Amino acid sequence: MTAAKRIALTCPGKPLLPERAEAVLALAQAEFPHLTLDFHPQCFAQQGHFAGDDGMRLAAFLECANDPKVDAVWFAMGGYGAGRIAAQAIAGLSDAAQDKTYLGYSDTGMLLGALYRQGIGQPVHGPLAGDIRREGGDEAIRRVLRYVSGEPQPLEEGLDARPTVAFNLMTLAMLVGTELAPDLTGHVVLVEEVAEHLYAVDRLFFHITQHLRGAAGIRLGRVSDIPENDRPFGADPEQIARYWCERSGIPYLGRANIGHDALNAIVPFGTVR
Repeated sequence: MTAAKRIALTCPGKPLLPERAEAVLALAQAEFPHLTLDFHPQCFAQQGHFAGDDGMRLAAFLECANDPKVDAVWFAMGGYGAGRIAAQAIAGLSDAAQDKTYLGYSDTGMLLGALYRQGIGQPVHGPLAGDIRREGGDEAIRRVLRYVSGEPQPLEEGLDARPTVAFNLMTLAMLVGTELAPDLTGHVVLVEEVAEHLYAVDRLFFHITQHLRGAAGIRLGRVSDIPENDRPFGADPEQIARYWCERSGIPYLGRANIGHDALNAIVPFGTVR
């Protein structure tokens, strides 16, 4: 019998629409009755772009992470904001935060990376609760709930014995070189991007490869919703990745099944145990 577990959800960036939370709860109650999902009220707060001000978002994260009754912290939405609270969040964690799973992607990678740097819990790249409204979103939610439950759930199929991390490209570019960035020497680094011009993708690869020398390699996820520029860039995303890997001496290791979509695979940070 699958053990009962409690999952706390919070939004370190932008807010979650209440109807998305209701859809996730309905699916969980119908198919995963051993799980208790608690959406922190902060998820639905709004202050400009953010799900509440920095203080509110920080307090909600710490409340979830420091609760000894909570087994996993699931980020309900991405959207810019995690970096504004990440350093204070790490400083405010108690012993109760050490053994939890922390799961999300996109801008929440700022927190996942900071947690990984400090060796706190198990950071995991995977779908957000808000992804339930994407095409195929129900299965994305099931993927997370199976994983958190400890039920059989395939991970990203390219994982091997080497330690691995997965990030949104823009998020990783903002993370490297800061007090939050983990040492990725010897790691396979998976990256994906959404809604950026190809020249911007090129610029981001220029930046991250300056900071990833010593990595075991880079794998490229999906680069989606690319805006049309006033002229063709002249290289596709994989050509860009190969170019900068070659220039920096970082091995290019092929494609990865991650992206801003419902097919976004689960990637535990570190070595798969």
